[in-house]
Amino acid sequence: MPKVFIVEDDENIRELVLYALKSSGFEAFGFENGRDFFEKMLSDKVDLVILDIMLPGEDGLSILKKLRSNQQTSRLPIIMLTAKGSEYDRVLGLDLGADDYLTKPFSILELISRIKSVLRRGINETEKPSSLLVFGNIQMDTTKHQVLIDNHSITLTLKEYELLKFLIINKGIVLTREKLMNAIWGFDYQGESRTIDMHIKSLRQKLESAGNLIKTIRGVGYKMGV
Repeated sequence: MPKVFIVEDDENIRELVLYALKSSGFEAFGFENGRDFFEKMLSDKVDLVILDIMLPGEDGLSILKKLRSNQQTSRLPIIMLTAKGSEYDRVLGLDLGADDYLTKPFSILELISRIKSVLRRGINETEKPSSLLVFGNIQMDTTKHQVLIDNHSITLTLKEYELLKFLIINKGIVLTREKLMNAIWGFDYQGESRTIDMHIKSLRQKLESAGNLIKTIRGVGYKMGV
């Protein structure tokens, strides 16, 4: 039975989500602040975290950063559930490593569906064998989670890393923005293709001389290589 933690200071929302999770076959625990959440994390193993941004004390983005910087929780599935629904807030949350982002008010059925999708994606990732991906002067060591350009290491965010990996695996194939969004985040942002464009722009800059290997297909999306 998958175990889910929800960090939400609104008691009504927290109890509603807990009830829906338990009714859907999950083991679920709720916390109104980051302090209680981290205290429980010390003694318990969790499969997925639902995280609000606006919390008393430590905010959700700070909690997200801590989880992603800790080796034991760096790959823990995390869904942001918050009233902060601007594109900037979504991109920020996703770029910091959130696996999904749902804004309030939200559909309980959609939340449960996204939880299942994120958990399935995590299972599929663990089943994939580790390997060395090479394209041009780019080397990706998926065992060490390391990217090398001309044999020197560069630092990418989690989503930039996954985006680069997907582009290399599908080198030569034109990938639409919708395809990339679904592959990396597990869902579409209808009408918000700028999310992908912003990540591609940042990725190109960090790839230095290899940035021009990512080609823009006007009106469609992107591909790796000629």
